[in-house]
Amino acid sequence: MGDQYPVVKVAAVQAASVFLDREGSTEKACRLIREAGANGARVIGFPEGFIPAHPVWYHHHAATSAIANKLAVELFKNSVEIPGPEIELLCAAAREANAYVVIGVCEKLARTIGTMFNTQVYIGPGGALLGKHQKIMPTVGERLVHMGGFGDTFGAFQTEFGPMSGLICGENSNPLAIFALTAESTRIHVMSWPNHFPTSGDPLRNRVTIDAQAFAQMSKAFVISACGTVDEQMIAKLEVGPEAARFLRDPDSCGGSVIVAPNSRILAGPMGAEEGILYAECNLELGVLTKLRHDFAGHYNRPDIFQLQINRSAPHIYTIQGTREHAALEAPAQGQLPGVPEKKIPSPLTGEPSQVPSPLMGEPSQVPSPLMGEGQGGGEN
Repeated sequence: MGDQYPVVKVAAVQAASVFLDREGSTEKACRLIREAGANGARVIGFPEGFIPAHPVWYHHHAATSAIANKLAVELFKNSVEIPGPEIELLCAAAREANAYVVIGVCEKLARTIGTMFNTQVYIGPGGALLGKHQKIMPTVGERLVHMGGFGDTFGAFQTEFGPMSGLICGENSNPLAIFALTAESTRIHVMSWPNHFPTSGDPLRNRVTIDAQAFAQMSKAFVISACGTVDEQMIAKLEVGPEAARFLRDPDSCGGSVIVAPNSRILAGPMGAEEGILYAECNLELGVLTKLRHDFAGHYNRPDIFQLQINRSAPHIYTIQGTREHAALEAPAQGQLPGVPEKKIPSPLTGEPSQVPSPLMGEPSQVPSPLMGEGQGGGEN
C-alpha cells in the first residue's frame, strides 16, 4: 500500500483589519477562522499585521509628522503580546475550526513600551500555540516601528501534513530564506501580505502572484498567499489627502490573494480588492512528483559546491554582573551572605522572577535578555 498523501483543503483570508483596534481585529479574525473551518479548511492563512494593522501610513505621511507619530503610538497600544489574551482567543477559534492558522500580528515585547516585531503566529488545530516567526528584515516604513527578528523564530514547524512554513511580504522573495525552508522540506507555505504596496511601486496583486509561483517552483510546496485589503474606516483613520484616497479606493491597488500548486499552476485566485476567503484542494502527492524532478535541497543539488548556514540563536543585549547594594541592616535570610540582599528581577519575556546571585558567592549573575528570556547563548528553535 505504501505511503499515503492526503488532499488538504486550504484557505487564504483576504480582509481589512479593524484598523488599529486590537480587540476588534481579533474578533474579526476569530469569526473568519470559524467560517473557513466550517467550510472544511484545514490550513488558514491571514494577511500581514492583521492584528491590529500594518503601518501603511508611512506610504502617505512624512515619518516624523504629527499624524504618523500618533498612528505609531496607537499601533503600539494595540499590539499583541505572545502569549496573551488575543492569542488565547485565536487558539480557541482554531480549535473550534479544527484548523492550522497562520496569522500576521504586530507583536510587542512584553512589558516594554517601545519594541515591536512584524510577526506570524502559528496555531495548531488543537488550539495550541505552535510558535511564531518574526520578520527578519522590516521593509521601507516598517523600519520606523518594527525591529528585525532573529534566527530563533525562523524555520518550518511540524504538522500532521508534514513541515509547514510561513514568511512575511518581501521575505518571500529572499532566495536564502526560500532555500532554507526548501531544505526543511516545507509542504505548505503561507505568505502574509499587507493592504497595499507603496504608491510608486508595482500593484500588490502583480507581485503576489509572481512571488507565489516562484516560491512554489523552487520549494515544490503549495503556497497560500493571503493579502490585506482596504476599507473606508482605514482610509478615514489614515487622514490622507484626495490623491491618496483615490489610490486607496482603486481596486487595482490592493488584494490579489492566490493559492498556487508545487508545479506553479494557480489553483485559486487571484482575487480582486474584495474581502473574502479563497479556497483550494491541495493534493500533497503532487509535491512528490515535482520533487522527483527537481529537489533543490536534495538530489538536484551539489552540497560539495553550495552550502547555506543558518544561525538559530538570538543575541543577548543585557547582562548584569554584581549588585548595587553593598550593605543592609536587617538580618540576612538563610543561605544569604550578610549585607548582600537577594534581588529578583522579572524577565521581560516570561514574567518569572530571575534570581541574581551575589558576586561575593563567586557566581556572576545573568539577567534574561528582553529578546530571549534565557541565560547567555541561544538555543535551537
